[in-house]
Amino acid sequence: MEFKRFADIKRLNFIIQTLKESLPDGAEVLDVGCGNGVISRSLGEEGFQVRGIDVSARTIEKAKSLNRFPNVLFEVVSAEQLLAGGKQYHAVICSEVLEHLQEPGKLLSVLHQSLHDNGVLIVTVPNGRGPRELFVTRPVIRMQQKNNLGWRMITRMKKWFGYSGTTVQSDADDLRHIQFFTRSSLNQLADEHQFTIQRFGKTNFIEDVFPFSFLTKRIIGLQKLDCAVAEWLPYGMTGGFVSVWRKKQIH
Repeated sequence: MEFKRFADIKRLNFIIQTLKESLPDGAEVLDVGCGNGVISRSLGEEGFQVRGIDVSARTIEKAKSLNRFPNVLFEVVSAEQLLAGGKQYHAVICSEVLEHLQEPGKLLSVLHQSLHDNGVLIVTVPNGRGPRELFVTRPVIRMQQKNNLGWRMITRMKKWFGYSGTTVQSDADDLRHIQFFTRSSLNQLADEHQFTIQRFGKTNFIEDVFPFSFLTKRIIGLQKLDCAVAEWLPYGMTGGFVSVWRKKQIH
């Protein structure tokens, strides 16, 4: 298991379980915005035929260097190239991708054409009004835009603590959040691009919010407790959404 943080493991388990429930034998899976390929390799270990794509050559190079599965392929491919290829997949994974895009709808239009009519799209995104986005991500973005004293202090603190700006999932150069989704806006986005969201799930609560994160990142039991608590709270309070999408059927 390459993921160490329990919320990431929970998200991965949701993806694996959904695919096992939904896919026929020999199904082909597309992992869009695969980053360093952690999810793709985990699916490969489960026996799925996986193609991981990303526009970042840096992340694909790392994904290839870590890959040991003959049933997993990594390529630098853009949405436009994907559409031009014309291939369709039984399942598409779009995990922690849409929040980074200026126009997420453009990618969803491509994915709609890249998915079999009875295929499944799994989308995971942060909750734009969840604890981390409200109390960490948005304030940091505002300080970064102002480039004020607070931002310079945060930059120094990141260096002191060895924070590189990358994650286990991706070494991409720019991991800023541009979109802030709610459950309602995600449903609307799906509807606008001919998808229906069949199932929603939750990730965590406050384990990745400062100052709690200083303690929880060292104690996996607290991370597990936090993820369990999230299941009992309203959707608006979860740190992230995991969701299962299907193409609308035209009769």
